[in-house]
Amino acid sequence: MNQLEQLKQFTTVVADTGDFQSIQRYSPQDSTTNPSLILRAVQKDTYHALLEKTVRDNRDKSTEAIMDRLLVAFGIEILKIVPGRVSTETDARLSFDTEGSIKKGRELMALYNKAGIPNDRVLIKIASTWEGIRAAEILQKEGIRCNMTLMFSLPQAVACAEANVQLISPFVGRIYDWYKKQTGNEYTGENDPGVQSVKRIYNYYRKFGYPTEVMGASFRNTSQIIELAGCDLLTISPELLQKLSDSDMLVTRKLNQENAKQDPVEKTSYDEKGFRLALNNDAMATEKLSEGIRLFCADTIKLEKMIDELR
Repeated sequence: MNQLEQLKQFTTVVADTGDFQSIQRYSPQDSTTNPSLILRAVQKDTYHALLEKTVRDNRDKSTEAIMDRLLVAFGIEILKIVPGRVSTETDARLSFDTEGSIKKGRELMALYNKAGIPNDRVLIKIASTWEGIRAAEILQKEGIRCNMTLMFSLPQAVACAEANVQLISPFVGRIYDWYKKQTGNEYTGENDPGVQSVKRIYNYYRKFGYPTEVMGASFRNTSQIIELAGCDLLTISPELLQKLSDSDMLVTRKLNQENAKQDPVEKTSYDEKGFRLALNNDAMATEKLSEGIRLFCADTIKLEKMIDELR
């Protein structure tokens, strides 16, 4: 078996892309999107027609409403390919707006439902800010499952677990980027700080019995992926899925319940003040969270501009 086939023995493989035509050959279970991936996709001739059709069919609606329909249109096409779930992201400009995030989550799910897609096939992606986590807590109670994104620290993961969210997406590659820039060091294998962060979160969840799913995300190389074999899910770009398919090197399970129980980590909890202080005291998590929100906001604005130009 190639590495991708071996990995699927231990972990649910998810495709991380808006380019849904590229993922069929890898047979992923789920797929994730974000504003940057959708922006990249609609700039290709293959998907520009979907953007044009969405604008043409909804010219009487606001730019925001057309954007929502574009995101859902991509999600619907993806769900024709994957047997599981698609993740669709809320507007990053709502990252510090609990009520706004709740409203947007409901609106996106309503669009999926109108298209005949049930709730259990959709995850609403929300930034792992205090406000985002509170929004997810309420949406979860309403039967709208959430994928908490832009996660860089254990305090964020703990708060999400206590809010009973469905799934979290700790970002391996962006953590790696930060430490590499700070130290000038290359990190490989189990020494990779992004890998270590996800292992820490996975062990915490399994040790203390939280059902929230852990999905490693934002990979820079296949080494990071192989080191997290056994994680609940891993969302992987088509480029790295291809590299895994091209290799037949051995993949062994690295994360499991037994090892998690041996982790010396102690159980903790955060109220709002404690959460904000813990996040503030982690320079990497603070910087990467802020940067990620800014980048998603910028790409959302670019998408809106493309919509407005077609109206």
